[in-house]
Amino acid sequence: MRQIEHKLAVARGEKPAEKVFKNAQVVNVLSGEIHRANIAVDGGRVIGFGDYEGNEVIDIGGAFLAPGLIEGHFHVESSMLTIPELVRAVTPHGTAAMVIDPHEYANVLGMDGIRYVLESSKNLPIDFFIMLPSCVPATHLETAGARFTADDLALMIADERVAGVAEMMNYPGVFLGAESELAKIEAGRGKVIDGHAPGLRGRNLNAYVLAGVRSDHESTNLEEAHEKLRLGMHLLLREGSTERNLEDIVGLVTPQNSANCSFATDDKLPGDLVSEGHIDHSIRKAIEFGVAPVTAIQMGTINTARYYRLRNHGAIAPRFWADFVVVDDLKSFRVRRTYKKGKLVAEDGNYLAPAPGKIDQPRSTMNLSYDKEDFAVAANGAKQIRVIEIVPKQIVTKSKIESPKVVNEQIVPDLDRDILKLVVVERHRATGNVGVGFIRGFGLKRGALGSTVAHDAHNVVVVGTNDHDIAAAIKALEKMRGGQVAVEDGKVTAALPLPIAGLVSDQLLETVIGNISELNAAAAKLGTTLDAPFMTLSFVSLSPIPELKLTDQGLVDAINLKLTDVIVR
Repeated sequence: MRQIEHKLAVARGEKPAEKVFKNAQVVNVLSGEIHRANIAVDGGRVIGFGDYEGNEVIDIGGAFLAPGLIEGHFHVESSMLTIPELVRAVTPHGTAAMVIDPHEYANVLGMDGIRYVLESSKNLPIDFFIMLPSCVPATHLETAGARFTADDLALMIADERVAGVAEMMNYPGVFLGAESELAKIEAGRGKVIDGHAPGLRGRNLNAYVLAGVRSDHESTNLEEAHEKLRLGMHLLLREGSTERNLEDIVGLVTPQNSANCSFATDDKLPGDLVSEGHIDHSIRKAIEFGVAPVTAIQMGTINTARYYRLRNHGAIAPRFWADFVVVDDLKSFRVRRTYKKGKLVAEDGNYLAPAPGKIDQPRSTMNLSYDKEDFAVAANGAKQIRVIEIVPKQIVTKSKIESPKVVNEQIVPDLDRDILKLVVVERHRATGNVGVGFIRGFGLKRGALGSTVAHDAHNVVVVGTNDHDIAAAIKALEKMRGGQVAVEDGKVTAALPLPIAGLVSDQLLETVIGNISELNAAAAKLGTTLDAPFMTLSFVSLSPIPELKLTDQGLVDAINLKLTDVIVR
């Protein structure tokens, strides 16, 4: 008997189902209600509600049964875990599907990075859907390891696991009608085109939407989010490790507009994923700020599935995949069990699915050319300098004008005013490009912090109190094929090797969490006041994000997307 005929026979009650989930309070995100039901499951799909016979009966005992949760926008590389290890972290929190943008892999490895993600995300208890990176590199003001054109996107857009084109970060290029950006949108026609437009308002936002962009996850205040929602953009309320915008814009969500709202994590560290949670955390926080529980669950399931056109995901109903979470209380929303296609894959915080097979790592990506002398900044009589100022818990920065501290005719860090040196070294092609600037907000009193995770080109980025420790950090990163380090007096005090593209560890989840904890502790001993200093460091090179950033090409005026000088002339 063909599979469909068998399922129809089960649905009619003529054959027993493989499994029946009994005594469940179903969170029905389609009808917007909670109702008691038994659910028949066969072949990994929901067959129907009713009094069915099953070869296996699973008694839910009156607990709530909600659909498996769906991530709306996530960079898997931000977890610094391989995808199988990431799955171990988030499956116990109820995640069943993730829409991911492998933008970081692409910036380092090009198409090889996309292929690596597709291969390493197969046959896991989470379904991964790929958004093809649209900005590789993010702008012309940085040197990445690859360059994507519309033709590159067209080669892969038809893949069934590709959901569309990822965040169009070059939003000025879009609203100004740049041929290259419009061609990328055209390449994704028929699938979803995601946006990325921090602070964009008014007529330029109208043009951005008119071009074909359909979502945004960068709103940081209620007014901006409201304007984007009015123009038909799907709002992704972001709650990551450092980018925490949910609280600021969740007040916009109403029963009338909630269908156009979902959750996204964007970037989140593994320790936060394990201890705080994933999309379940966003649901809890939305409920805390007044969103009705069923509405919040819709935002974490069916809304995301519908926006990204994920067939048969996001609800409990006939034909949908049997992806379930069991919770005892909707307000606290603590996931007790996770089922994937009817199989128990996590319970009470423990991951139960079998380990996947190993896949080959991609090539090494550390190719540096630099001299310590490149870090010097000659004063030349300067009276004022531009300083990048960190904005706590945001990826935006401020551009400040300060008087420099000068020693031996060189501009040097001023620890009393928390003005530190920032260095970016190109690592993909050994070009010799070195960008040098100054930054405030890290609070270091000695030593240096370095990383090869540096959005979006992922060159080497180091913040430090002196050139000696900055050079030692770069040397250590080069030796371990990428990673993150804390350095004091020329010696590495803590390290996280990231040999996969300089972005991801090849170690287990628990090891990575331990290394990150040691790094943060070492950074705190050096004086930093930031909760997530390495995550913050990773964004200071993100050239499309206002106001002031540093890349391997130099200091970037990110408002006008042009290079500027450290010294104010």
